[in-house]
Amino acid sequence: MVNALDRGRPLPARRRLAARLAVAAARVLAALPPRRIHTVLILIRTGATPATPAQARAAREAVVTVSVRCAGQGCLQRSLATALLCRLGGTWPTWRTGVRMGPFRAHAWVEADGIPIGEREPAGYFTPTLTVPPRSRRAAR
Repeated sequence: MVNALDRGRPLPARRRLAARLAVAAARVLAALPPRRIHTVLILIRTGATPATPAQARAAREAVVTVSVRCAGQGCLQRSLATALLCRLGGTWPTWRTGVRMGPFRAHAWVEADGIPIGEREPAGYFTPTLTVPPRSRRAAR
């Protein structure tokens, strides 16, 4: 897993700028109520194709490379920024929030092809509460 303190390989200037824009937009979105976030993401995903796991992973790595907050405990901003960066590239992952009981935990993440991207917990660990999947081709017609 890449984080902002372990820069890994440097990002090209254009990708770094796009990641920073996505992180800034995600910070604004994260301040909205959940219902509004959901509505905005549904609008933003319009016209995008489903992201592959590799595309979603690359977006997540770029986001955590440029943002210490996203590399740490900022799962909502990280997941939003990852989805937004994917969208800038013309794709959309599945964006989710969810909870786990005993002990209670809330989390936000992205998935591609049903695979949680960059997460320690396996698929199904959290019970989804909000989901914005890629728009199906059939629904787009």
